[in-house]
Amino acid sequence: METMYVNEKEYTIIKLLGKGKGGYSYLATDGVKQYVLKQIHHEPCDYYTFGNKIEAEQNDYRRLQETGIRIPKMLDIDISAERILKEYIDGPTILELVKEDKMKEIYLEQMHEMAVQVYAHGLNIDYFPTNLVVQDDLIYYIDYECNGYMEEWNFENWGIKYWSKTPEFVEYVKQHE
Repeated sequence: METMYVNEKEYTIIKLLGKGKGGYSYLATDGVKQYVLKQIHHEPCDYYTFGNKIEAEQNDYRRLQETGIRIPKMLDIDISAERILKEYIDGPTILELVKEDKMKEIYLEQMHEMAVQVYAHGLNIDYFPTNLVVQDDLIYYIDYECNGYMEEWNFENWGIKYWSKTPEFVEYVKQHE
């Protein structure tokens, strides 16, 4: 099994959870608990421009904390290795729930409440359904990415397109399976 270090503390990688614009997220353990270990990558992204990704993650985490939305705790950050250790929120993503026809109205209601909270702070989050996990019927935003509010990228104009089996959702699933 592969091991990775965050500030000289060793974690065993259990599996890859996903790859995003900014990094790879792994399920990891210290032998006692499970965590998400995110390794920043520098692969090109044709639709998004980055500055310093690890600093952006740290700053975005602080901004999201101020909004009061549910996010996993950042437990550690290793600036030089460009790694973040997060609390692991165990549960299905909204994408999985939509695919399996297991969406509940309360998830959509919670998303609208969350959106109002981030809008009040002049922000948008990435509303794509792989970034939201349900645990005990509560939605958690598991990414730390946030950007200044722009109406075109808010939940009602962009995110909602992927929260049911819309043509956009179906096309995404077809391209990624």
